[in-house]
Amino acid sequence: MQTDLSQFLRQLAGVITMSLVPVVLVAFISLPLNMGRHPGDAEPHRSTVGAHMS
Repeated sequence: MQTDLSQFLRQLAGVITMSLVPVVLVAFISLPLNMGRHPGDAEPHRSTVGAHMS
């Protein structure tokens, strides 16, 4: 019974790890590259006009 449990836990750990790989890749590589910054960072001020002219 111990060998069956050990094998099951190894397979379960492998499945959990492989299912988290795409989540980690999207969250920590794809999003920052597409946004040009980390999601938690403040958005830079991109206005080229100093004040509203009306």
